[in-house]
Amino acid sequence: MSAPFRSFWMAGFESACHINGARCRLDMIQATQHDAQVADDYARLRALGLLVAREGARWHLIERTPRRYEFGSLRPFLEAAAREGIQVVWNLFHYGWPDDLDIFAPAFVDRFAAFARAVARVVADHSDDVPLYAPVNEISFVAWAGGEKAYFHPFCRGRGGELKRQLVRAAVAATEAVWDVDRRARMVHTDPLIRVIAPRDRPDLAEAAAAETEAQHEARDMLAGRSHPELGGRPAYLDIIGLNYYHANQWEYPDRRLRWEDDPRDQRWAPLSALLAAVARRYGRPMILSETSHFGSGRARWIREIAAEARRALDAGTPLEGVCIYPVLDRPDWDDPYHWHHSGLWDVRRESGGRLERLLNPEYAGALADARRLVG
Repeated sequence: MSAPFRSFWMAGFESACHINGARCRLDMIQATQHDAQVADDYARLRALGLLVAREGARWHLIERTPRRYEFGSLRPFLEAAAREGIQVVWNLFHYGWPDDLDIFAPAFVDRFAAFARAVARVVADHSDDVPLYAPVNEISFVAWAGGEKAYFHPFCRGRGGELKRQLVRAAVAATEAVWDVDRRARMVHTDPLIRVIAPRDRPDLAEAAAAETEAQHEARDMLAGRSHPELGGRPAYLDIIGLNYYHANQWEYPDRRLRWEDDPRDQRWAPLSALLAAVARRYGRPMILSETSHFGSGRARWIREIAAEARRALDAGTPLEGVCIYPVLDRPDWDDPYHWHHSGLWDVRRESGGRLERLLNPEYAGALADARRLVG
């Protein structure tokens, strides 16, 4: 069964809503004014042939009171998507949850499942299309950032494995809850695609580097029931694999980045098509690049290379169903709201009245047009 996407090239709107290191609740949808301008944003996507969008259902806004749901923050997106013909992949958990919940408690799983069911009912009321959901965005990253490095909420160290297992439980419960509403629903499980190698002068670190590379598959293996069967995983849950891939996703153990931007490039850099093929061999499931982009002047070069690698992957028989430009709209830094990354297909400029004007980056747009001609 192939992934039911309307276009190969997709658009992702940053929807993180976690509590950052300064103990501030983020809302990237609000920060970019995507909530206020969603109808126009979707019209812009359609004009460029981007007919799929990744969006966030902001749990902390929808469930301000336990088990009472208010969908005023979601309905404008549903209505705009229907009007503009945009297919949405709904992130149900993008790092944030209601303030009253302990993410490690059993109640977290139950509440998340109930929230997922409530969202699925509202989505079903607005469209007869087959719905798509990303239950928990980047289980592995959340486990690392929130459970090992105390980078964001819940600010823990040494609990990454525990947090990963809890998020798998939550993803399983949410999937079943959505299927209770609509058994046709498809699930996209996203996690970073990485590769770690030993330094040239430290062959003794090869085993540690290989173990770190292998760890990227832990959450998927749990979801599929290949490991930790007590979590309730089974093959049906691993429906569509989403792989998030950026310029910093290949490095020397323990933390020295291989520099994608160098010319000539480090010969140890592995082509993206080879990394995709390895995941395909392991799972045999349809895949998308669920996040990819660069920033500044490197944006056009990056998307051209991604397109070329996607073409190679498809020609080799890899079941790649799409590529999501993420973020498609520029966004501020999680830790510095005054620093914008210049990473979108559209940059932004604040007008005198405070409105964030969208400015299409012509070089990036031209590279995307070339990419669309090459694949998709």
